[in-house]
Amino acid sequence: MYTLKKSLGQHFLRDENMVQRIVGVIRDQVFERLLEVGPGGGALTRHLLQLPGIDFKAVELDSEKVNYLENTYPGIRGKIIHASILDIEAPFDDKFLLAGNFPYNISSQILFKVLDWKDKVDIMIGMFQKEVAQRVAAPPGNKAYGILSVLVQAFYDVKYLFEVNEQCFTPPPKVKSAVIQLTKKENPLVVENERKLFTLVKTAFNQRRKTLRNAVRGLFDESILKDEIFNKRAEQLSVAEFIDLHTRMR
Repeated sequence: MYTLKKSLGQHFLRDENMVQRIVGVIRDQVFERLLEVGPGGGALTRHLLQLPGIDFKAVELDSEKVNYLENTYPGIRGKIIHASILDIEAPFDDKFLLAGNFPYNISSQILFKVLDWKDKVDIMIGMFQKEVAQRVAAPPGNKAYGILSVLVQAFYDVKYLFEVNEQCFTPPPKVKSAVIQLTKKENPLVVENERKLFTLVKTAFNQRRKTLRNAVRGLFDESILKDEIFNKRAEQLSVAEFIDLHTRMR
């Protein structure tokens, strides 16, 4: 068998009903290529490998899990990338679906990786710590609305699908879990400069209790800061307002 490594944030799905529910969501999508992140003990992998006509790959950092998967599911040999998802280039030349029970200790970083790959990742279906999932899906004005909400929703439609009980995992995590789906927006608002947008959003939410005028003062000319929108706080701005505002930065 294999051991579980806390240092890698490993909590493996063991509830087959929940596995089937997640696999069912993936099956309902239209795609030709699939990357599974962190296959671990293979709970999802053994089903995803059987999807007909799909070019399947998995990325796994843990050598022990790579060996276990290759010995247990021979069909996966040659399809595992032995590395961290944070360190690899996009594994397909064309568009693909990204899925997985993501390691919770790097789940936010995985979302930023998806944003890096957004020209190729049309759909992402993933399990996150519940608080992270809520942040991604939160609307303006919600206390969970923040950096992840704005940056992900600028490019993707977000569905908060369902929550997952702790007892569905080995070992049970100390946090709640939830599955969300990201689907690339068909007609996204135009982001002229992604670096500026990311800077604006991060700066605004890093001082979210301040008015926008005080939080982002260094990013705009004084004449622009007279606009009434700067009387608001970051969590009161919509994604569209952030995108509009980034075009007015210095």
